[in-house]
Amino acid sequence: MKGSYVLLIKITNDQNIKIGKLGRIFFKKGFYAYVGSAMNSLDARIARHLRPEKKLHWHIDYLLKNAEINKIFYKETNEKIECYIANKFSGKLENIQGFGCSDCKCTSHLFYGKQKEIEKIGKELSLNIKNIQNP
Repeated sequence: MKGSYVLLIKITNDQNIKIGKLGRIFFKKGFYAYVGSAMNSLDARIARHLRPEKKLHWHIDYLLKNAEINKIFYKETNEKIECYIANKFSGKLENIQGFGCSDCKCTSHLFYGKQKEIEKIGKELSLNIKNIQNP
């Protein structure tokens, strides 16, 4: 299964986090939406994000060491719609400059906002929802 996804991420307290080559970034307590794609295996990519132990490779890996995924929105498709989805979030939420978009021309693939705003955008995009049970 191929497709794109949005991770609804919760950070429980304000913190500075080193994000690979981006360096230290200040993250406010609250909710974030991270937009990604998996054009080989969507299930495997999502499972990787949910694993607590993994090699730190992508920007999101560094963030997830200090945060938790609450929900995953996804769309099965053979088309690469990651940047289209990111653009929809970019117009409505605060961008985290340069995060997750080193291989495209987007400003960001990580956005800060209220949980309800993130969920509303996911619904407007007709994305499927996978709820996560955190231990």
